[in-house]
Amino acid sequence: MSETLARNFSPANLRHVLRHGISTAGFCCIIAVGLSLSGRGAWAPQFIYSLSIGLISWLVVDIGRLLLAGREAAPWPHGWRGVALVIVGIVVGFLGGNAIGDAWTGKPLLEFLNFSRDKLASTMLITVVAGVVICYFYYSRGKSKYLEGEIALAQRDAADARLKLLETQLEPHMLFNTLANLRALIATDPPRAVAMLDRLNSYLRVTLSGSRALSHPLAAEFQRLGDYLELMSVRMGPRLAYRLDLPEDLRELPVPPLLLQPLVENAIRHGLEPKVEGGEIEIAARREGRRLVIEVRDTGVGIAENDSAPAPGGGFGLSQVRERIATVYGAEGALQLASHPAGGTCATITLPLPA
Repeated sequence: MSETLARNFSPANLRHVLRHGISTAGFCCIIAVGLSLSGRGAWAPQFIYSLSIGLISWLVVDIGRLLLAGREAAPWPHGWRGVALVIVGIVVGFLGGNAIGDAWTGKPLLEFLNFSRDKLASTMLITVVAGVVICYFYYSRGKSKYLEGEIALAQRDAADARLKLLETQLEPHMLFNTLANLRALIATDPPRAVAMLDRLNSYLRVTLSGSRALSHPLAAEFQRLGDYLELMSVRMGPRLAYRLDLPEDLRELPVPPLLLQPLVENAIRHGLEPKVEGGEIEIAARREGRRLVIEVRDTGVGIAENDSAPAPGGGFGLSQVRERIATVYGAEGALQLASHPAGGTCATITLPLPA
């Protein structure tokens, strides 16, 4: 019970209550002006009555809804309790507000009971209509914000599910390539096959023991790449050299897991493997203003020289990386693939830095 009340009376909900009170005071001013212009008396007394009735009704309804909402996601009681709360709020506001107004103006307590039938009916009608309209206005706004929150949550859940699907597609892709290479080594070089199997076991243990979060620090992504490149070094030997460059101030930046590995796989498969002497892969991250730039450069055969290489916009790994960037970052993220001036290929990822 205490946890439910603490949630319903959270700072965010209390801020909404305060905004409702300020808006109610504004509505009361407008009503007082309208009553004054209609010849029901001077503006000041009308304002006192209107403000007293409005603020008491506001307190009863707004505090009551937080008390009665229980565990409902939207802080408003459902069914008859919500209707009863509005009625009680209007009645208490009408009686209490008139009592305050009578005391302020020096009139007898509950002086409205002496009104003529027409004046009493019109006074009560104005109070009821104003109370219902204001309550409905706040209820509609609250429900609209609640639905907007639910839609945003559903969109985030859909994006999360999409990222999970993309990741499950990427991990088998890497694993199948590695197992195919391991099968070839078993027949040609058993000692290196054993070393590669040990590396694979270590890589999978680290990968599967970690949480399947939708993001992890950039340092973890680089560490994962280091494990993968060590694994590939067992198979390629001196034909593969690599270098990882991650500045200290960028280590904790969150990125989606397995974002860079498909680019490294492409660099090895389409850049270094077709080259007899192999080459080097460099993965470097840097800050450019409010953007994070990560480059995967290789000294392989390059796009133009390798007819089997994917086009700049194609390839399984590249398409998956582009989809993941679009899902997480929208138009603010980008992946570009181009020939490097010094030879080979350069894949560049650009992401927005957290605010």
